[in-house]
Amino acid sequence: MNIAEYIDHTVLKPTTTIADVEKLSAEAIHYQFAAVCVPPLFVKKAKEMVEGTPVKVATVIGFPFGYSAIEAKVAEVILAIIDGADELDVVINISAIKNHDWQFLANEINTILPIIRGKNKIIKIIIESGILTDAEIIKCCDLYGAAGIDFMKTSTGYAEKGATVEAVLLMRKHLADTIRIKASGGIKTFAFAKQLIDAGADRLGCSSSIAIVNEATSQH
Repeated sequence: MNIAEYIDHTVLKPTTTIADVEKLSAEAIHYQFAAVCVPPLFVKKAKEMVEGTPVKVATVIGFPFGYSAIEAKVAEVILAIIDGADELDVVINISAIKNHDWQFLANEINTILPIIRGKNKIIKIIIESGILTDAEIIKCCDLYGAAGIDFMKTSTGYAEKGATVEAVLLMRKHLADTIRIKASGGIKTFAFAKQLIDAGADRLGCSSSIAIVNEATSQH
């Protein structure tokens, strides 16, 4: 297993600087990570840095709480695509889930998805599994599976509970094989990363990416 190709090398802290993004991008190229995931402000910079390499640029939409208006998320998506994002990690409206307003969530995805599809970009839907019940996670799998997203992503990394093997297993069981899973939030060791992949994760969002790769290498 080449763990590096599973990883979105990530910096999303509110104090992120251009220097952080330059370092992240250089590391991603060196270690051949799948993507860099950066705040929207730095998409253009990251795109310049990884140009001509296989590394993709991902950014976040409606991050981290997901309760911004659909129109605001649309504006963020359009700007991110203009700036060169390849992959968009969209936080859904978690308040709407807790309110059982599935119609709102259907409208949200049906508004955002065609824009991303129209530009042949990848959409990852962040559901924040750590604060949802199993029933809510399954309902999300049904809704977003039917919509035809590319990835369902466990977490933003901002909730108290991040990725879990249980959430990945549950998502894998209730999603079509064509829909991939991204686990993120609190992935600090190779052992945990491997557990998540074995459970069905196809991509990992990590800020401890280099430590994970070094740990993987030292085990072989």
